[in-house]
Amino acid sequence: GTLALRPAPAPGPVQYMVVLVAPQSQTPGWVVQASAGQRDVQLVPIAAMQVPADRALEFWTKADGWAGPVSLGLIKPGEPVRIPLDKLPPLEPNQLFELTLEPATGSPTGKPTGPIQFIGRAVKVM
Repeated sequence: GTLALRPAPAPGPVQYMVVLVAPQSQTPGWVVQASAGQRDVQLVPIAAMQVPADRALEFWTKADGWAGPVSLGLIKPGEPVRIPLDKLPPLEPNQLFELTLEPATGSPTGKPTGPIQFIGRAVKVM
């Protein structure tokens, strides 16, 4: 018999995942997914929610060492979205993501002002 040696497959790109949960109930509402080297994140709804007509969901992120959270834009409830991260540093473990309830046009201050609807931190998926 012969033994054929093959190199081990190269590991795939590091992927980050975040499950955003409601702060009070810990009910999952959204999933954030990103692969290393990708310059966007996917935000995928996993639960239905209602937003008052005069309010909007705003998506935020903040990594350790950043001065403050950065808005990733307004999100429509129940609709998946891809968000480019071309103006932000690469994703990192423990990076915070959250959705807040803001005025219909978004936060008036450029920082989260409304109550947190969903929140979570990035973890590496091997």
